[in-house]
Amino acid sequence: MVGMNDLARDKARLLEILRQDAFIKERVTLSSGKVSDFYIDARRVTLSPEGVYLCARMILDMVKNDRLNAIGGPTLGADPIAGAVAFLSFEEKKPINAFIVRKAPKPYGKQQQIEGPLLKKGDRVALVDDVVTTGKSILQAMDVLESLGVQIVKAISIVDRNEGAREALEKRHCPLVSIFAASDFPKS
Repeated sequence: MVGMNDLARDKARLLEILRQDAFIKERVTLSSGKVSDFYIDARRVTLSPEGVYLCARMILDMVKNDRLNAIGGPTLGADPIAGAVAFLSFEEKKPINAFIVRKAPKPYGKQQQIEGPLLKKGDRVALVDDVVTTGKSILQAMDVLESLGVQIVKAISIVDRNEGAREALEKRHCPLVSIFAASDFPKS
């Protein structure tokens, strides 16, 4: 198991990488439609070997007592994170399956909206996403999962922009836990 000193070191290193590789000081329109003076392109980190490893270690520690059947979330933000957490959970001999929720069912094949090992009624899952603003993507994934009777234990993000996601998820009785917040990034 990972020690607290190791986790603190990993968290500091992950923040360093995010600040260096993912933080972009530029005016952008976010997927929520909001305009921001900065962007955090976390996929630059979650798709790198060190970055996804550190994210997965942090998240696996955050869910160690949740008795999960699976972890996943909205594509594309959750894809590398869920896969890395599943891999590390297997290495630690406490396997947790991964899944991905598409925005809409595939228009061909089995027309699935959820990819990965089959989820069933009563399964306990955690949702993950790289960056949350309003929580819209996680809320949409929740709708799909709840229609199957899946129990959502919590949502986890690498970065919470603190623009309403936590409150929106709380209204649905889903706690949001984030590794970092927007305040962890420079404003100038």
